[in-house]
Formats: sequence, structure tokens, C-alpha cells
Amino acid sequence: MSDRRSLKFYQADVFTGQPFGGNPVAVFPDAHGLADYQLQRIAREMNLSETVFVLPPTDQAAVVRLRIFTPTQEIPFAGHPVLGTFFVLAQLGLIAVIDGVTRVMQECNIGLFPVELHAQEGELIRVVMTQPKPEFLGPVDAIEDVYKIAGALGLPKYAITDMKWPIEVVSTGLPVLIVPLRTLTAVRSIQPNAPAIMDVCSQFGANGVMAFTPVTVELSATVHARMFAPSIGILEDPATGSASGALGAYLVQNGVVEVAPTTDIVVEQGYEVERPSQIHVRVESDDDIIQTVKVGGQCVMVVEGTLTF
Repeated sequence: MSDRRSLKFYQADVFTGQPFGGNPVAVFPDAHGLADYQLQRIAREMNLSETVFVLPPTDQAAVVRLRIFTPTQEIPFAGHPVLGTFFVLAQLGLIAVIDGVTRVMQECNIGLFPVELHAQEGELIRVVMTQPKPEFLGPVDAIEDVYKIAGALGLPKYAITDMKWPIEVVSTGLPVLIVPLRTLTAVRSIQPNAPAIMDVCSQFGANGVMAFTPVTVELSATVHARMFAPSIGILEDPATGSASGALGAYLVQNGVVEVAPTTDIVVEQGYEVERPSQIHVRVESDDDIIQTVKVGGQCVMVVEGTLTF
């Protein structure tokens, strides 16, 4: 038994200020020396949408390097895992945080990106990440493809054929197929067909499908959204930072929201899976060209444990 290894881990709920809301993430602050197959096995054991392993950076500009795994595969980039990880590291004192805004760099598999830690009177109140500049990878125009997407979401054809905004693939790190719907009822009535969604994602080069409506549950929210990513092992995600960044860019690019040099958007998500989440997106534009997309929110620590294997 002497060759067994024990690893401390922490679980945080991200995009919420309340335990059992938001999107949970497992964080292993010291994953040095683990093989790739061990990382994947641990992520499968944790059985959350993502598990993060913290490693020393390979670039001196970064404070840490993150590797992010779903239960089925490693992904190069994500939103809530990054925010949850930096929240955990700050709570453990592994990253020094001052009142106001502490800016650090994180290293992930697609490069270096800034993270902001917002603190007030010694308490961490929000974590914000900068995402890659948005890429608009093309609208879905063919009516047979629109019908196919409707079928994959278990919706009648008319639910997505009379919208003035496009169905479009957008990426701020991970490509997502964004589907506008007219009503809150339509979004809430989605019955996802996992194999059909995987087929749609494969056809359009997307990691998942995010459906949204400008009709919201909370007055403070801008849009209500649901995210489905069965191709990476997540049927429905309660709060998706990467997709919300892409959605924020989409909303600005297509004039769904009132656009300013700085446009603040609140995405509400997770209500249908009983994990209500509030995702704050800031889109900064210059001469009508999007320059920066930031995604942030509250986090709360819910689990501290030891994994022995």
C-alpha cells in the first residue's frame, strides 16, 4: 500500500454566491507528476462537467498552468473551470490577493490569458477571465439544417424558423452553435436528443449547442440560456463560461442588445437543472469591432477532500 498516492482536492460552485447553485468544478492544486491517463481517470471519478489540474507554468509570465478534463476527454479551454480554480487558489492563499483588482496570467492549452481577482475588505467577490477574441464561423442558412437543429433540441420547426437573428457558430476559445429562440417557454421545453446534437455539432464544427432567448426569469438578466455538449461528455451544463463569452459576442455582433463601447450582459443558465447561475459578460468594442470579451462571476467553496489511489 506504500505506493498509493493521496491528493488534496477542492470543489467550488461557480457563477453563484450560494452552495448547490452554479456549476461545480473539482480542483487539484498540485497535480505534478501525474500521467495523462491518471488525469483522465480522476476526472471520470469526479464525474463533474470539468476537473482542473494545476501544474507549474511553462511560461514565466503565468502563475500556474491549467489542464482541464471532462469525464471523457481533455479540453483546451473552458470558462467556469478557470474561474473556480483561481477562486480556490486564492482561498488557499496560493495566490496573493489585494483589495481592488489583482491581475494574473493563466496558462492553458491554447495560450496565456489574463484573470482578474476582485476583492473587497479581504473577501474575494468575483473572478473574471479574458477570453480569446471572438471568431464568427458562419451562419446556418439551409432550411433542412435548421429543421435538423430543431429536431435535435426536440422542438417544433416553427420554434426556430421565425427569428430575425441567425443560427451561428461563434468561438471565444471553444466553438459553440448559438440558437436564438423567441420565448422562454421554447427554451424551457427543449428535450435534448444527445446523438442528434452530437451529429449537429460534428457537422458544424462546434463543441456544443447553446439556445437562448431575450425573455428571462430574473429582471437582472439579459438572456436566458441552456447549453448542451454531449460530444464532450456533458448533456446539459448548468453554467458555461466559454459559451457565454461566445454568446455575448453574438449578442453584440447581431445587435440583440443595445451596443456601447462597453456592453455588460448577464446570462442566466442552469434553471432547468435546478442549479441557477448568473454569468457576467463584458464585451468591449472599438469602431464597432469587438476587441475584448470578459466573463466573470461569483464562486463559493463547497467541498474539501482527499483522493487516494
